[in-house]
Amino acid sequence: MSGEQLTALYQDATGLLKELIAIPSYSREEQETAAIMRRFFSARGISVNRFMNNVWVVNEHFDKAKPTILLNSHHDTVKPNKDYTHDPFVAMEQDGKLYGLGSNDAGGCLVSLAAAFLYFNEQADLKYNIIFAATAEEEVSGANGVEALLPQLGDISFGIVGEPTLMDMAVAEKGLMVLDCVAHGKSGHAAREEGENAIYKAMKDIAWFRDFVFPEVSDALGPVKMSVTILNAGTQHNVVPATCHFTVDVRLNECYTNEQALEIIKQNVDCDVTARSMRLRSTSIAADHPIVLAGKALGLKPYGSATMSDKALMPFPALKIGPGDSARSHIADEYIFTNEIREGIDIYVQLLNAVL
Repeated sequence: MSGEQLTALYQDATGLLKELIAIPSYSREEQETAAIMRRFFSARGISVNRFMNNVWVVNEHFDKAKPTILLNSHHDTVKPNKDYTHDPFVAMEQDGKLYGLGSNDAGGCLVSLAAAFLYFNEQADLKYNIIFAATAEEEVSGANGVEALLPQLGDISFGIVGEPTLMDMAVAEKGLMVLDCVAHGKSGHAAREEGENAIYKAMKDIAWFRDFVFPEVSDALGPVKMSVTILNAGTQHNVVPATCHFTVDVRLNECYTNEQALEIIKQNVDCDVTARSMRLRSTSIAADHPIVLAGKALGLKPYGSATMSDKALMPFPALKIGPGDSARSHIADEYIFTNEIREGIDIYVQLLNAVL
C-alpha cells in the first residue's frame, strides 16, 4: 500500500471516528451510530445491509463459491466514567491523541477495519470474500448484537475481531460464566441455639471456590479463575438467616467447556448453583492458522487474553487484534493515539493481503 493510499484511508477512518464519538451509542441504544455507519458506506457507492442495530457490507466481487472472512468490531459504548474532565461526546485532538467516549474501545478498531475493507473492496480475484460488520451490544454481551447477526451472513471461514490489543494477536480468550449460588439453612432467633445459619453453610462453599484448582492449565490462558464477588444474606441482626446468596465470576480457559466446569462445581459444593448463561465460551485459534502465521511473519506477538469480546459468540476461528490499549477502555477521558489508527489500518491490510 502506498503512503498516499494509507493517508487517504486514515483520513476517512478518523473522520468517521469523530462522527461516531459525537453521538451517544450506549449498548441497546445504537440506532444513530448504526445510521452513521450506513451513510459512510453508502456515500462510497457500497450497498449496505442493516439488521436491528447491526450494519454490514460485502465486497464488490463477492462470490458464493469462495470462503468468507468476517471483519468485525462494535459501535456500542459503556456510559461515561464519572471522572471525565471534558465532554465525552466531543472528539478532541491534542498531543497526538484523539479523545472521546468509545475512541479506544472500540472506535479505533472499528474504523481501521472499515478502512481495510475499503482497501480490498473493489479488488477482483481475491481468494476470500470479505464481510465487514459493525455490531451492537458487545459491552453487555447482548443477544441482539453479533450473535443475532451471524445467521444473516452465511458461512464464515474465519474472523478478525477488532478490540484494543496494541496490535498484539489475542489467539485465545477466556470464557465467562456468572454463577448465582444459594446456601440454605433454617431461620431462628439469634439469642438462642436455634436454626441453621445459611451464612456459615455458604462460607464452606465460598472457601472451596477460593481454594479449588482446576487441574488443566492452558499454555495461552493459564488456569481457570473463580472469584466470589457478591454476598447477600440476612434481614435483621437477631434473626438467623435461612438463605445466603452469593455470586461467582468464573473465567474459563479452553481446556474446559462451560458445561464441564459447571458439572465439576456442582459436584463439589452443597449450595444451589445456577449459571446465568452458557453462551460466553473460551475460544482459541490454531497457532498454524494462516492469519496467525501472517501475523507472526509481521513480528506480531501472540498472547492469551483475560478479557472477553464478541469472539466468544463466534462458532468459527477468530483472531482478536486492534489498535489502542485495553487498559484505556472505560477510563475517564478515554483516548486513542492517532498514529495507532494509522498503524492499525496498515497492519490489518498487510495481514489480509497475506491470505487474500
